[in-house]
Amino acid sequence: MQLDFHQVDAFTQRPFGGNPAVVYRLDAWLDDQLMQRIAAEHNLSETAFLVKEGHAWHIRWFTPRAEVPLCGHATLASAHVLFELYQEPGDRLAFTSKSGELRVSREEEGRLALDFPAQVPHEVGVSLELEHALGVAPVDALGANFLLVVLESEQAVRDCAPDFRALARLPWTGVIVTAAGLKYDFVSRFFAPSIGLDEDPVTGAAHCALIPYWANRLGKRVLRAEQCSARGGELWCRLDGERVSIAGHSVLVASGRLWV
Repeated sequence: MQLDFHQVDAFTQRPFGGNPAVVYRLDAWLDDQLMQRIAAEHNLSETAFLVKEGHAWHIRWFTPRAEVPLCGHATLASAHVLFELYQEPGDRLAFTSKSGELRVSREEEGRLALDFPAQVPHEVGVSLELEHALGVAPVDALGANFLLVVLESEQAVRDCAPDFRALARLPWTGVIVTAAGLKYDFVSRFFAPSIGLDEDPVTGAAHCALIPYWANRLGKRVLRAEQCSARGGELWCRLDGERVSIAGHSVLVASGRLWV
């Protein structure tokens, strides 16, 4: 069996920036174990698989170790592939997923905007285990889809050097560290060693919690954000009630064929 795939760098305008994802547009679903093995073979933070079901695309996302319920950058990459390589008509795509209905729309200046559910974080408090794992004293810790940890400054976010084994023992799939930005409204980084991602370069799903938090704290609905990993990524964000808009650029970097 031969399967075509495409690799897209999401939330960036340049190759080798942002977050890479592999996208497979399938006629029918593969066996779950096979999709997991394919994701492990690519060994990127996410591999997305798409099947058309009615008027929407059913999307599933796999890390090298596990299927996940929501992924932003691989959804952005999937929309890029459908619009640019398969000439999907119109300016909006509908996706169905384990996290419900998702939408992606074309925006100005070549950006694509994800329409995702907001995750309003709630206070959980700072534990000694968390402080030890991060190697820095947090200002606050809140829970949503991931653990959101507020640090004192942008520099503290950039300098954070976690103990990944200790982070993996925490009862959270992923840990976000964030602070107010200098150039941007806020900056962040994302760690998920328990599912095989020590650090994810740019994490759309993390912004489902980051946007409500910073919108409330800064008193503004429209924000600019940077995920300041080594590859880096830039995001245009907006809070729309119980939904968030997460927009960014994307660039195709590779296409190929897998034999299985």
